[in-house]
Amino acid sequence: MLPAAAFYILAACAVISAFMVVTARNPVRAVLFLIVTFFSAAGLFVLLGAEFLAMILVIVYVGAGAVLFLFVVMMLDIDFATLKAGSTGYLPLGGLIAIVLAAQLALVGFAWVSADGAAMQFQAPTPDDTHNIAALGALIYDRYVLFFQLAGLILLVAMMGAIVLTLRHRDGVKRQDMHRQVNRTRAEGVDVIEVKRGEGIG
Repeated sequence: MLPAAAFYILAACAVISAFMVVTARNPVRAVLFLIVTFFSAAGLFVLLGAEFLAMILVIVYVGAGAVLFLFVVMMLDIDFATLKAGSTGYLPLGGLIAIVLAAQLALVGFAWVSADGAAMQFQAPTPDDTHNIAALGALIYDRYVLFFQLAGLILLVAMMGAIVLTLRHRDGVKRQDMHRQVNRTRAEGVDVIEVKRGEGIG
């Protein structure tokens, strides 16, 4: 009874907060409702036994994406009323696309047929005394460790490439020159000033 009640509460919170994300006029409130939606979805993943997905949803989407977007919205002075002024003209096309997508989802849902044993066919064998995260970690770092390391290397190269491509040398902006800083002499870094007795430095 308790898992069912938790499911209905979290599902209702997710649906209501997702609706408020779209309808909220204040962008800061929209981002806050988005964070509530992500937390509700993470709770649903926990009820399903997918703790890893819940953790990734909270860390990546809430901790990085939503909070960063919230800070950007709060720091930038954007006139959202002007941006939304011409959005009403797209309502007929958007409504038509929404109806088509809803019809496709309904068609797939009513035509869904589950074969006997289909769920067990794609389910990885997990011991009873092993949690989901421990089993997934053992699988990644044992059987697929090479692919995991290659994925990390690709992300590292992509990050370095993005930094190099966006790096711009502009005049008048002070930059750190490591080669010049390490190889400078004492004469370049120290100025000896002779001060006369009874007089200060002018």
